[in-house]
Amino acid sequence: MSLDGPPRPARENSPEDVRLRVPVHVVWELTLACNLKCQHCGSRAGRARPRELTTVESLDLVRRLAALGTREISLIGGEAYLRPDWIEIIREIRRHGIYCAIQTGGRALTDERLQAAVEAGLQGVGVSIDGPPPVHDRIRAMPGCYDSAVSALVRAKAAGLRTSANTVVGAPNFRLLPDVMDRIIGAGATHWQIQLAVAMGNAVDHDDLLLQPYQMLELMPLLARLHEEGDERGLMMIVGNNVGYFGPYERRWRDHFGEEVHWGGCAAGQTSIGLESDGTIKGCPSLSTTGYGAGNILETPLEELWGHADRLLFNRTRSIDELWGFCRTCYYAEVCRGGCTWTADSLFGRPGNNPYCHYRALQLESRGRRERIVKRREAPPESFAIGEFELIEEPIPGREADAASGGETARTSAPVRRLPPVREDGLAPELTLCRDCECFIWPDETTCPHCGGDVRAAAARHEEDVRRREGLLRDLTERIRLAQEGSAG
Repeated sequence: MSLDGPPRPARENSPEDVRLRVPVHVVWELTLACNLKCQHCGSRAGRARPRELTTVESLDLVRRLAALGTREISLIGGEAYLRPDWIEIIREIRRHGIYCAIQTGGRALTDERLQAAVEAGLQGVGVSIDGPPPVHDRIRAMPGCYDSAVSALVRAKAAGLRTSANTVVGAPNFRLLPDVMDRIIGAGATHWQIQLAVAMGNAVDHDDLLLQPYQMLELMPLLARLHEEGDERGLMMIVGNNVGYFGPYERRWRDHFGEEVHWGGCAAGQTSIGLESDGTIKGCPSLSTTGYGAGNILETPLEELWGHADRLLFNRTRSIDELWGFCRTCYYAEVCRGGCTWTADSLFGRPGNNPYCHYRALQLESRGRRERIVKRREAPPESFAIGEFELIEEPIPGREADAASGGETARTSAPVRRLPPVREDGLAPELTLCRDCECFIWPDETTCPHCGGDVRAAAARHEEDVRRREGLLRDLTERIRLAQEGSAG
């Protein structure tokens, strides 16, 4: 690792990428064929689609993505390596200078397959690990698949690849995350991606896997602790787009490079593309095909779809008018825009009201209330199909009296939604930090709506602390230099 910190991923967006609508990161389902039967699989992977892109069509697609400015392609399935020409596709991706990684369950990522991929230029491998062996094997519905997953991670590390572990967090495994972290560090992972199980496909059939929204109150502090421990142990936690938002740990989730970074709204169709193996294009690989499939690259040129298809444009023109429920009146409405489109849409058949939000759970808790979901309709058998869930708000057990009183104190002190300044560059509004409580606030606030602190005074104290630390560091550096010169003399 360089002295300047960890290398920035190729997929990292710049304001210019957003302004020019560059499809920086593409997640490409090479095939729907799979050798696992994961209970949370949204695509219901198993068999290849009746018609999947040919080799010639795939290589042409790589060239078109390169021309649009794509910098990273993540190959997924099903299992990408079950497609016979996957090595040829990797080679073409690398020939165009695009970063290439695969995401895998690892069940049959043999030494021969891995070596061939390395020789073709593969740069990264992400392996799905959802818990210790009994839990992982049950969720992935295949005995022994934990051992093969860890083996794939170890061998990828030995081959010199950038290695990460991916964990889908749900009710059966979220309290086991400390154990998972120990295991993946032992296997050589340097990055750990966390995302929540979402009510789509197989997960609707197995809705006992889904967290309840009120469990954010337990999960988020746990993730924050593991994030800090991971930093100390050389493991970078990267939270998925459905983990958040704007609670006391928001900066920690987004800030990997010493910057004041916060969630800026769903990026589907803005700087990302999801590709299904038959050529269907979506703004995000996880979104439902029925609601968000924008067309097929075999029928309409990729460039035309990316530039003009309505189902890719929805996030570029989306406003708070599409928000509803709690999200519509939230303090962060204009910048957050309801969090992850996939999560909310999969629950309710439309985006704009996402109960899997730490800030939201905290606000409800302050009034003695919580939210939970109940399945009302099963999902059809197709890939990326959704069912229907009901959202129930209720008193927190044991705090019925507090909830019945209306929580007037909490309600009157709740942050009031602010209207941000209009931006003409199409970028999300920018927030600043309250240096007393480390929560994000609108830049024109003088009193922090979260902790009640004097925003300017806190900022001044922070700047003074920074100058003091910098002075101490300069002094220490000079002392070390003089000591080294003295010993050399």
